[in-house]
Amino acid sequence: MTDTRKTNGSNNPIPGFIKGMAVTMKALLTKPPTVNYPLEKETPVARARGVIALDPEACTVCMLCARECPDWCIYIEGHKEEVPPAKEGGRVRTRATLDRFDIDYALCMYCGICVEVCPFDALFWSPEYEYSEYDVSEMLHPMERLTDWLKTVPDPPPLES
Repeated sequence: MTDTRKTNGSNNPIPGFIKGMAVTMKALLTKPPTVNYPLEKETPVARARGVIALDPEACTVCMLCARECPDWCIYIEGHKEEVPPAKEGGRVRTRATLDRFDIDYALCMYCGICVEVCPFDALFWSPEYEYSEYDVSEMLHPMERLTDWLKTVPDPPPLES
């Protein structure tokens, strides 16, 4: 039986070695596309998904975000308060008040479903990306920290006319 494969007739490894060294020298002389992170901080693009920010004034404790979250990483607690009537002789109304809103970023997969399903625009994407912790148990961020990130949320793009 004969071998039908073509061979280059040369078993000399030198040309391949020279090609490899040329690629290495080219990589050494070009500027890397990465940033030396702790020393240089990259500015994210305007619509970057970093962390989820909360507007507690807009939240009505409807719990839609917690129910729709595929990872169950949102924890919400609230209570109902009676609000006096706006006019004399009106009836007393009840209003839900937010007590606890925590997101466990160790579980979150940043899918954005919670931001999309919120009917009252209480959740926003913030471009903030420096929120790491040394201990995984510290990745459960409380309502106060989520509210602090609200300042970093960019204004929405203008509507097309």
